[in-house]
Amino acid sequence: MGQVLPDRILDSRGEYCPMPVIHTKQVIDEMAVGQVLELLADDRAAEEDIQRWAKRTGHEVIHMAWEDGRLVFHIRKAQ
Repeated sequence: MGQVLPDRILDSRGEYCPMPVIHTKQVIDEMAVGQVLELLADDRAAEEDIQRWAKRTGHEVIHMAWEDGRLVFHIRKAQ
């Protein structure tokens, strides 16, 4: 897969459950269908929480990886 260029970036480093999910929802709600959000997080719980939230809401996690001690997600808005 080529590099994904996000339409928005949300830095949730330093935030703990449930704030990364809450802020991700707020930003995704402002975006157009098909746009990509890059989410940065360092709360280990976000790894599972964001994936569950995306699955439940129909959005697509197209990338998730630990990079330099932080989680990086790319989430495509589906609806």
